[in-house]
Parts: sequence; C-alpha cells; structure tokens
Amino acid sequence: MSSSCCSTTTGAESGRAAVMPPPSENLLGGSSEDLVECPVMLGGQVVKADAEAAGLFRDYEGNRYWFCCAGCGPLFDANPAKYATAA
Repeated sequence: MSSSCCSTTTGAESGRAAVMPPPSENLLGGSSEDLVECPVMLGGQVVKADAEAAGLFRDYEGNRYWFCCAGCGPLFDANPAKYATAA
C-alpha cells in the first residue's frame, strides 16, 4: 500500500480541494482554464476556485500553484523549485 501527502490529513475532508481524475472530457461545464494539476501530487485535476477558497495555493516566482490537499502546501514550501518545474 502506498501513501500520499494527502493521506496525512485527519478528520473530514476539511483541508481538501475538489480533485478529479484526469477527464477525457470536461464534465463540470467550466472551461479547462478552471482546472489545473496539483504540482505535488501529479495526475489529479484541481478545481482552482475550490483550492482558492480552501487556501490551498502558493505564489512562487510570479506564478500561482494550486494544491489538491493541505498536505501538499508544506511539501511545496520545502522545495518550491522542484515542484514548480514539475507542473
């Protein structure tokens, strides 16, 4: 069994933004500009507005990065250059 940064949160989904598997088509009705990939947990789509509302984002070198859960922010903070180039 593998763990992820997101599995370290406790309680109900309080620290999580809406994360969706990579879609074959956008079923949310919004534009693809509303969705981004978490730079820490690659593969999942993050709804920007949900991440913003939950405070799950960081600004680094003039760019904004959105996260799928509260566990990703501290990992990004520890090495932002690593994750900024991955996104």
